Amino acid sequence: MSSRAQSPTKRLLTELQTYQSEPNDALAELGPVSDSELTHWTAVMKGVPGTAYEGGRWKLDIRIPPTYPNAPPEIKFITRICHPNVNFQTGDICLDLLKTAWTPIYTLSTTLTSIHQLLTSAEPDSPFNVDIAKLFQQGDYVGAEALIRFYTETERWEGR
Repeated sequence: MSSRAQSPTKRLLTELQTYQSEPNDALAELGPVSDSELTHWTAVMKGVPGTAYEGGRWKLDIRIPPTYPNAPPEIKFITRICHPNVNFQTGDICLDLLKTAWTPIYTLSTTLTSIHQLLTSAEPDSPFNVDIAKLFQQGDYVGAEALIRFYTETERWEGR
């Protein structure tokens, strides 16, 4: 195995140990799908208290490229979520950090914290979900929150 291939492995093992000793409050789970697949992780994100996302739980799929941490992981929601910056059908996330703003200083845990923060700081002018974005853009926050709560309750991740 070349040292280039070992780099993500060593980094990912360190990140896993750090997460296990210092859990992320935004997450219910984070880790590789199996011991033999260190470049494929999943996470379960918790809803933000005091928001329309409160009580929600969403599973995310995390694919780590061979060039990690120099390249960002590919992260998407498996559990459907109603959010202006998340594609409702595919789970793709519109977040600069996952594209152009990535730097190796970020870890999987800190990246997921940024996605969690996106739940309360939507960017409706850069939407992946135009329907919910339109409600925000029109100032219909009651309608937007009702729709978010509906999907938060009906699409909640319940298990492995």
